[in-house]
Amino acid sequence: MKHDDAPILKPGQDNAQVLGMDFHHPVFPLSALAILAFILYALIYPDAANSHLTAARGWSIEYFDWLFMIAGNLFVLLCLTLIAMPVGRIRLGGSQARPEYSTTSWFAMLFAAGMGIGLMFWSVAEPVAYYTDWYGTPLNAEAHTPAGASAAIGATMFHWGLHPWAIYGVVGLSLAFFAYNRGLPLTLRSAFTPILGERVRGWFGHIIDIVAVLATIFGLATSLGFGASQAAGGLNYLFDVPNTIGTQLAIIVAVTAVALFSVWRGIDGGVKLFSNINMVIALALLTFVLVTGGVLLFVNNLWHTTLAYVSHIVPLSSWIGRDDATWYHGWTVFYWAWWISWSPFVGMFIARVSRGRTVREFLTAVLVVPTLVTLVWMSVFGGTALDQSSAGIGALADGISDVSLAMFQMLEHLPLTTLTSSLAILLVLIFFITSSDSGSLVIDNITAGGKTDAPRGQRVFWAVLEGVIAGILLYGGGSTALGALQAGAVATGLPFTLVLLGMAFCLVKGLREEQRGAVAAKLA
Repeated sequence: MKHDDAPILKPGQDNAQVLGMDFHHPVFPLSALAILAFILYALIYPDAANSHLTAARGWSIEYFDWLFMIAGNLFVLLCLTLIAMPVGRIRLGGSQARPEYSTTSWFAMLFAAGMGIGLMFWSVAEPVAYYTDWYGTPLNAEAHTPAGASAAIGATMFHWGLHPWAIYGVVGLSLAFFAYNRGLPLTLRSAFTPILGERVRGWFGHIIDIVAVLATIFGLATSLGFGASQAAGGLNYLFDVPNTIGTQLAIIVAVTAVALFSVWRGIDGGVKLFSNINMVIALALLTFVLVTGGVLLFVNNLWHTTLAYVSHIVPLSSWIGRDDATWYHGWTVFYWAWWISWSPFVGMFIARVSRGRTVREFLTAVLVVPTLVTLVWMSVFGGTALDQSSAGIGALADGISDVSLAMFQMLEHLPLTTLTSSLAILLVLIFFITSSDSGSLVIDNITAGGKTDAPRGQRVFWAVLEGVIAGILLYGGGSTALGALQAGAVATGLPFTLVLLGMAFCLVKGLREEQRGAVAAKLA
């Protein structure tokens, strides 16, 4: 398609209107049927489902580790290159478009959707796990040594820094560019129009969108189910609230209920509100831990974390000649598969709220700024945890016994433990809400053929379904069924790696055409 042609696709072009609903046929019904079939399979045969899907995940990680690593590195290089190139001046939505959200709210929403909940648990647990050799060490660094501590915090930053955000950046920029600059629907298939043309309306496009829906809802339901278990564990640790299936289901119901309120109110009245609340609470908790842990200690940790990240990013990015296979496959390649399977959701949500930003502004906010924020967050929480572990203070001195408790075990040795731990639990729950409501908006967007004004009842349907899936699997199959769901979501990372590589090619092609068109217009 040429830049000045009419769009091949239009939002809602192939939709059906049934019982007050407005959905894409066949993406919506086939997605719903596939979800139902998978849930029944995981409930009736939880052990077999977990075994089969875990084997599929393991196979993709074992034999295609090189593909995940190459793709991750290419995405980082591509994003950095686009920031520096003249195409960085292209504005999403055209030269007259202006941002719909303030920079602060925009960043709060993209960060909450992309990372928030994981950082709450893993910023403490992950560096301590590496330092104490919980499941291998990065590059076979010796555990319980200064070199091991450096490798631990450097590897943690590697997993949460430039690479995952580059994955999100490529997807988000592709979707935003083809939707706002080419007038195409805000769905994944639209990014392939430069090479497929009208064929994106066929089964290739249907399959991409359906798999994106499945990966998103399974990833969200997994996070909600495991998150409920982790939050219940925190409540039990702090307040002796019984960590029973009833408590976990009550958390799922409460989170889903608030997410429904947020989804009903839309981005402005719901997602943006809770994302801003999230940011305020996270900043308060970060500041407290920084001050009580010692400002000078933070400065020292920030310096060492930065050096560790810079010195380890190249060797950790290599897939050749690695002799730390247990750690490399169990952590890095798993993370890359998880980030890629999560990218349709996060990328589309970022695209949804980024109209009016330039390419350079978009990628700086999506790639560079979150990496810097994560650097500070890891220096405060991960650095404090490593200091406690290496000094033999508290439970972290013995390594990780329960990931869900690591944050609370670290806060236990700082002042005002009850207050800060309560804030941490509240932050975890709000992160769940922002993930659920933004995920529901994204799934509705895909299944409504790219329409952003589909009936609100459809968004409510997907929000309820996320909670129902998490609750049913937790109640009926426990962690085994949830593990199967997570393995299924991660297994989609392999085909989506190929999809993202194709998307990156189409993005570069589209941006170059846009740039040539702008230059020609100036010369005319």
